[in-house]
Amino acid sequence: MKSNAGAGPENRSTARRVVPLFRPYRARVAAVVGLIVLTSTIGIINPLLIQAVFNKALFVHGGPNLRLLVILVVIMAVVPVVNGAIGILQTYETTRVGQHVMRDLRDRLYAHLQTLPLAFFTGTKTGEIQSRLANDVGGVQSVVTTTASSILANVVIFVSTVVAMVIISWQLTIVALITVPAFFWLTKAVGERRRRVARSTQESLAAMSALSEETLSVSGVLLAKAFGNQARDTTRYREENQRLADLEVRQQMIGQGFYAIVQSFLSITPAAVYLVAGLLLAHGTSISAGTVVAFTTLQTRLYFPIGQLLQVSVELRSSLALFDRIFEYLDVVPDIVDAPDAVDLPATASGGRVALHDVYFRYPDVPQDTLRGVSLRADPGQLVALVGPSGAGKTTISYLIPRLYDVTGGSVSIDGVDVRQVRQASLAAAIGFVTQESYLFHDSILANIRYGRPAATSAEVEEAARAAYIHDRIMEFPDGYDTIVGERGYRLSGGEKQRLAIARVLLHDPRILILDEATSALDTASEREVQKALDTLMGSRTTIAIAHRLSTIVKADVINVIDAGRVAESGTHDSLLRQRGRYASLYEEQFDGGRVQWRCAGGDVMTDGTIRQRQPQPQPG
Repeated sequence: MKSNAGAGPENRSTARRVVPLFRPYRARVAAVVGLIVLTSTIGIINPLLIQAVFNKALFVHGGPNLRLLVILVVIMAVVPVVNGAIGILQTYETTRVGQHVMRDLRDRLYAHLQTLPLAFFTGTKTGEIQSRLANDVGGVQSVVTTTASSILANVVIFVSTVVAMVIISWQLTIVALITVPAFFWLTKAVGERRRRVARSTQESLAAMSALSEETLSVSGVLLAKAFGNQARDTTRYREENQRLADLEVRQQMIGQGFYAIVQSFLSITPAAVYLVAGLLLAHGTSISAGTVVAFTTLQTRLYFPIGQLLQVSVELRSSLALFDRIFEYLDVVPDIVDAPDAVDLPATASGGRVALHDVYFRYPDVPQDTLRGVSLRADPGQLVALVGPSGAGKTTISYLIPRLYDVTGGSVSIDGVDVRQVRQASLAAAIGFVTQESYLFHDSILANIRYGRPAATSAEVEEAARAAYIHDRIMEFPDGYDTIVGERGYRLSGGEKQRLAIARVLLHDPRILILDEATSALDTASEREVQKALDTLMGSRTTIAIAHRLSTIVKADVINVIDAGRVAESGTHDSLLRQRGRYASLYEEQFDGGRVQWRCAGGDVMTDGTIRQRQPQPQPG
């Protein structure tokens, strides 16, 4: 997994990368530009009409020209009405284009995140990802909906106003424009500072999202209450919240002093125009009262867009920091992609054949290999078990088969095809997972089961539930299949969640099944119910089962003992016991030489059906 992200806030290419987002809406953007130019240009009509009213209708020889005055006044009244109507249309089109761009950006980011490998998500906080998808994309909304149009409108207003002012009086125009370059230079400096603070603000917001995600989930709340750490978590949140508040204040206050000076100066400048007009008149230059009034009216149109451009420039630079963060994720290059010549797995009526040949694997940023020369196979319809101590590499093997990670050496194949040459969609269709803690969505039972095959009918869902021995339990709920399971399925017991997950995989109907400690977290009664469902699920499918409880895999066709990233032993249950190796030692430790069928909290269930009470341990004196 690689990143082509830029060097940070100073990356000037960010703005150029935003422009292509509008490319699919070129026609609408062109219409918006036309409307903006029209409304911005119409605005100079009234100041010019004011000059005409003073010079040609009010203060003329022989008294006011009432007929002309009425015509000019009517035009002056109609112009803003027409301009307002056009402005409403412009706002609608601008907002519509902006929202479409926002929709596309969210879709693009979410779809891209779906393509990233498992390693990305194991190394990134969920709250951080959610913050970029929600807060950062939401934060740039003003840029794509109003800022771009505001910049164009203010530029057109500025240019058209300058042209009109030059036409009226080039001498007064020089007075009005002499300080403009200094304003633009100052706003650039202010904008850079605000952009840096905006980035820090979003990082703090992401940290708060991650903290909320971790501590306010059901698991997080249970953990906090169990350890009495509510006060500690509240303090962590309060500290980050205070940091965010301070950054927000800094972001708002940066440049406020500068803007106050600018506004004061802009209010004083008309007085300078009057002074210059008086000096020109004193030196014999003819300037009418209408010219001065029209010029000062235009002057407000000149300084208003300058102030707006300065403010928008700062907001734009702040928003570019958010685009930087969004593009950082979009620039992450997925490691696992379909090869150009990728194929679908060949059709088969039985389970798939899985083979690992001399596989080596190392996790990113880990100095040593997790798997070292692993070779094993599972023939169609076989149950192949992986046992061994924690950290030996069993789960890693299960990740390599569906290509959640790519091997660093050797190969993994299904039905004779290297998984790196198989389309990922074909792999997903061929493989089903049941893990120790199956994930359920905060949705109905029906929706959770149907996730295995979204197009399945209700009858097919019910058939899968019956096969998983969970239908009768579902019907005991008042809402039946419409029952909401709660976050991560917390309204259900462990066994019920597992059987729902099994029903989901049954609906998926894979040819290869991977069971990763599917019953290890259950009590004995629940395990028996789930094991019945698993027996139905395995059927004629090729099954690779990871297990700590050896009772679940004693009938496996092949048992592979994984130790320190290698296959230490391989064979059937009986043959491995005869070898008196690692497996035999593990079995002896768990089942007392075969006399114990189940280990329970209150005692042991013996193979002859009797219960052996466990002797209480003496307490230290």
